[in-house]
Amino acid sequence: METKLHSFLNSNLLNKYLVGETSYDETKEVEFFINNYPEVASAYEKLQDNLELIAKAGAVDVPNDVLSNILEALNESNDTKVIQLVQNKKTPWYSIAASAAAVLFAVTSFMLYQKNLQLADENNVVVDEIFDLRSDIENNNSRLSELSRELNKLNNPDAKKYVINGNARAKNLKTVAYINPVEKTSMIDVIALPQLPKNQHYEIWAELQDRMVNLGILDETDRRLKPIPYMEDALALSIKIGTSGDGENTTDDNEVAEVSLKEKE
Repeated sequence: METKLHSFLNSNLLNKYLVGETSYDETKEVEFFINNYPEVASAYEKLQDNLELIAKAGAVDVPNDVLSNILEALNESNDTKVIQLVQNKKTPWYSIAASAAAVLFAVTSFMLYQKNLQLADENNVVVDEIFDLRSDIENNNSRLSELSRELNKLNNPDAKKYVINGNARAKNLKTVAYINPVEKTSMIDVIALPQLPKNQHYEIWAELQDRMVNLGILDETDRRLKPIPYMEDALALSIKIGTSGDGENTTDDNEVAEVSLKEKE
């Protein structure tokens, strides 16, 4: 049973179940393990927490006014124009009837023509809205697939999580790094960065045995998981305050956060 449990945890069924991609039989199997094995229930809760972490990029929402626009367009109607015929002299009744019939036919034909034009325009609007909806659905499906791939990376047994908290100079700073030494990948999640003057910014650095390497700039406006260069044999990660135009001249005096990478080995 221990082997079966281990095989299930490595089968990726939990990830598929979380994003709604399991079949009926797979769903029953996943729910059985969740309900009967505390290890699986704990792993599922961790998956939910990680999915909430990476779902920051926001998928593109379907426009709220699409349905209302369609219903409003379908309920529009043209005012009927009434043409009043004024006769200044007596005419035979059959002449009046023929004239009235001709006018009625002309008015009806014009109204039908106008209505057809209106329906054609409305049909074009509906078609455009349908294409927009399909595009939004495709974008959402693409984003869902991307989230699933990122979720797999975060929950890879080889990935290690490092929480980087700010020191006294940046008490509210918090980021999380995910490093996989087997696949040689690194990702950073910006949670909170205190405000800096316009000419300053935050930089993430890797500490090696003999030097420091700049891995890029951190920006709070990019609140999503982003890859950073993987550094073999890095001893620590640190965040420093850089000044525009200084290049690589950032010193330890500007350090606001640091985490060791060796304590989890």
